[in-house]
Amino acid sequence: MGHMPLSQLRRVPPGAWTALIWCAYLADSLRAYSGIPGMPREPSGLKPVTGLVLAAATAAALAGSVLLRRRPLFAIGLLIAGSAAAALARSSPTIALAHYLAIDVALGFIVATRPRPARIGALALTLAVIPGYAQARLAFGAPASGPPGWEVYALNAVVAGLAGDSVRRARNYAERLRAHAVAEAVAAERLRISRELHDMVAHSMGIIALQAGAAARVIDTQPQRAREALYEVENAGRETLAGLRRMLGPLRADPLPEARAPLGPLPGLADVGQLAAATTAAGVRVDVRWHGERHLLPPDIELAAYRIIQESVTNVVRHAGTGSCQVLITCADEALSVEVADHGPGPGRGTAAAGTGHGLAGMRERVALLHGDFSAGPGPDGGFVVTARLPLPVRAAT
Repeated sequence: MGHMPLSQLRRVPPGAWTALIWCAYLADSLRAYSGIPGMPREPSGLKPVTGLVLAAATAAALAGSVLLRRRPLFAIGLLIAGSAAAALARSSPTIALAHYLAIDVALGFIVATRPRPARIGALALTLAVIPGYAQARLAFGAPASGPPGWEVYALNAVVAGLAGDSVRRARNYAERLRAHAVAEAVAAERLRISRELHDMVAHSMGIIALQAGAAARVIDTQPQRAREALYEVENAGRETLAGLRRMLGPLRADPLPEARAPLGPLPGLADVGQLAAATTAAGVRVDVRWHGERHLLPPDIELAAYRIIQESVTNVVRHAGTGSCQVLITCADEALSVEVADHGPGPGRGTAAAGTGHGLAGMRERVALLHGDFSAGPGPDGGFVVTARLPLPVRAAT
């Protein structure tokens, strides 16, 4: 027969162990009265009073085992009372060591799971069992005797208390680790949402600012052009609002499924053309070039590459002071590379290169999460260049 796994032993409630230990020794005690040939036998036999006391002691011990989780101090008191009654019924000079072991198991459980006052109370009760039993024997007229072997019993109680304290500390440490992991996960999710919001909203606001400025300049001389620009502002605003709803919908606490905004597909490299067209319509031409064989890429790679291009184009619109930029996307078997370059003078470009802005910091974080390489700084021929290399885990299908 195979051994029970340790994980299954841990699921056995402590009350079951106390009841098993207590009843096992009781059965051995009753065996002395059974008259089995070849075994020691009590010469006087089992008296009715002794049987009644043993039955009551067993009931008390079993009740304590059942109540150990709900009322631990009362439960350990029942175990102590049952053990003392069983010892008195047999006129034993001390409580049986096996019964005391059941009390130690209850003590260890209380120390491991209960607050400090309960732990101290349980330890005090356990240490007082043997001296208390000696006084009870005197009260019932038994011959006077000191608490035999009290040091051994006390040592058992201390060991049980230390074991329970060790379990309690390990559990508290595991709970702190879990809480720390949850806090890290929440922080990572907040950072992810922050990046997504920044990348999406910053680009849309840049387009809206360009179109609104163009409309303001030509509203008197070219009303049709101004009207078209305002339509673009309206469309950009609607798209941004829809994106915000898709992103923030799952964060709502509304339990009704119909009240939650549905999640749309995440953007990828297939949307770069639409991004370039919208930015070109706003007044900054975006030339997109592809090198290499296009593959089906993992969604996280697609999203990161799109967001890097989007944020880089947004920075060109807001800071470069130029009317065009170039986007180069290189697909290889081992990595996907993107480069966004412009030739504008762009005030404050050195500060951006240093990475003090949220946009560049977000791009660096995206690339770092995918174990890639990122750089941003002045180009060799002027302007500003952003490059990112994202390693691919496996060769994707064509």
